[in-house]
Amino acid sequence: MPRTRSALPAAGPVRPGPDARAALRPATVDVRTGFWHARREVNARTSIPQGPGLLESAGNLYNLRLAAGTAQGEFQGAYPFVDTDVYKWLEAASWRLAQRGPETGGEHNGPESRQLAAEVDRIVSLVADAQQPDGYLNTWFQIRKGGERYQDLRWGHELYCAGHLIQAAVAHHRATGRDELLDVARGFADHIDSVFGLPGSGKPIDGIDGHPEVETALVELYRETGEQRYLDLAGYFVDRYGHGLLGGEAYCQDRVPLREATNVEGHAVRQLYLLAGATDLATETGDAELRAAAERLWQAMTATKTHLTGGLGAHHDEEDFGDPYELPNERAYCETCAAIASIQWSWRMALLTGEARYSDLIERTLYNGFLAGVSLDGESWLYVNPLQVRDGHTDTGGDQSARRTRWFRCACCPPNAMRLLASLEHYLSSTDAGGNGLQIHQYVTGRYAADLAGSASVAVRAETEYPWHGTIAFTVEESPADRPWTLSLRIPQWCREYRVRCGSSTYDQTDAPLADGWLRLERSWAAGDQVVLELGLEPRLTAADPRVDAVRGCVAIERGPLVYCLEQVDHPGGGLDDIVIDTARPLAVKQRPDLLGGITTVVAAGRRRQIPDAGWWPYRSAEATPEPAPSGEPVELTAIPYYAWANRQDGSMRVWLPTS
Repeated sequence: MPRTRSALPAAGPVRPGPDARAALRPATVDVRTGFWHARREVNARTSIPQGPGLLESAGNLYNLRLAAGTAQGEFQGAYPFVDTDVYKWLEAASWRLAQRGPETGGEHNGPESRQLAAEVDRIVSLVADAQQPDGYLNTWFQIRKGGERYQDLRWGHELYCAGHLIQAAVAHHRATGRDELLDVARGFADHIDSVFGLPGSGKPIDGIDGHPEVETALVELYRETGEQRYLDLAGYFVDRYGHGLLGGEAYCQDRVPLREATNVEGHAVRQLYLLAGATDLATETGDAELRAAAERLWQAMTATKTHLTGGLGAHHDEEDFGDPYELPNERAYCETCAAIASIQWSWRMALLTGEARYSDLIERTLYNGFLAGVSLDGESWLYVNPLQVRDGHTDTGGDQSARRTRWFRCACCPPNAMRLLASLEHYLSSTDAGGNGLQIHQYVTGRYAADLAGSASVAVRAETEYPWHGTIAFTVEESPADRPWTLSLRIPQWCREYRVRCGSSTYDQTDAPLADGWLRLERSWAAGDQVVLELGLEPRLTAADPRVDAVRGCVAIERGPLVYCLEQVDHPGGGLDDIVIDTARPLAVKQRPDLLGGITTVVAAGRRRQIPDAGWWPYRSAEATPEPAPSGEPVELTAIPYYAWANRQDGSMRVWLPTS
């Protein structure tokens, strides 16, 4: 029998089933103030509310009315997957509605909440009206293709659209308890299940979508409803990639079966969504081979194909990973959606394995590769996130612009960012599968709470100015009186020194060994007990693996979880291409509450190269002419957090700085 919503705890985008083989299960954090609270408030008060107007002006909502027969005209938009922008916005709005109850200090029936709820209801009705009687729903094929279905699985993205619809429906159901959108999603999922299957199954199509996404959505629909056939269908799709059903191209994950793959390849977002679905399957089924493949591919990706910012994707062409250690700067793609997909997959890996390294990558990607994609005011976006913009850069505009854009022709990134920010509290903490403790994955000011085994519950309040300051103070607010439990604190991979004070005891890295990246504090806790974690945030210079040709002879500046960059606006009198950093001089930290919403800058010493005029040919004899020395007047270098770049005037930018 399907499980009812009331039989399961409240949850975010990922809720492992009762029999899942997960080491950890998500817990929820009430984020009350601080860095991420501010970013989420911009998302809630600016980005999400402007969504319906942008979807209307871009034609997405008009297409739904066309499909429903309540409007007449031509399909709006250049791509067959524009419905997904609507679904991702609905998911973001649903997670926002879930935060407005009195338990989070919100006004459940305030004017902002009522207006957002009304918009959600209106758009859910548009979606329901556009659905065909047998459950099929895709406005491009219903309008442009005369009802033709599943004839272009390579590019049509019908199942990709279905996946985002299902995820929106699960979010809406978990946030509101209402069934309207879930009924639409189940209708489409049931239709897909009647059409797709292995040869001999009696189903007419043995096929996969050119853009994986439906796989992870189907697993979550199984978790929400208890319908085993949704889990089975997800498994069918995952295992049919790599068998030549789409021509055998790496671009759409069809070159090699995932279970046999040794490195990530092809279109980055497609690969990551497929791996998220595979990890969900391994979690629910205990499939050891699938789990081993996910662990192997995550390790290969992080070791050979991940930028310092956590960004993924080396090539503009086909938006793909590129070769091992092919990590360019000015031509880095690093699509915002790829950063989001990386976070989603790494969170599933953290839950499956219990290892902190997955949350290390989440932290790096959240603060850098992802957050750079959203402007500080929440009104414009970056589709691609390069690590360098050269002096004299000529921007061609469009989706691949190095300048912030209000909306895109392919607008996948903005609503995707909205839904991640709106659901971020579900990616911050967990409890172990045995119900013996609380794990803190990401540090925010707020209340971390979890249910333990035996009907016990715990709650810990955290106060911090992270990432600007490294002190996080925890106070136990709720604890069972009759049993010990473990508070686990993630010590970030970048952290050189840490100290923790717990009652009268003080530990540091020499006498508090870590297990899988966790500092575990087990004891009988009482309300009022305090723990103070101090993470060293000294700025540091970082060098890359020597096989990364693009940054050989360069260093980058980091501080805590933040990657830093130079912007031309902070260095008047010249560009950045002739800047050389002096690595022998110490780095200094400067608090700048007046700059970019309040940041900590890192100040370094440097010089400008004095390069003689070489005439019409930019090359020279290496034997006859030495490398130009970084002579000239000293320059004070002001580095800002990478996430904050491109929020002032246009100009050059760079993360990696030459040392000679």
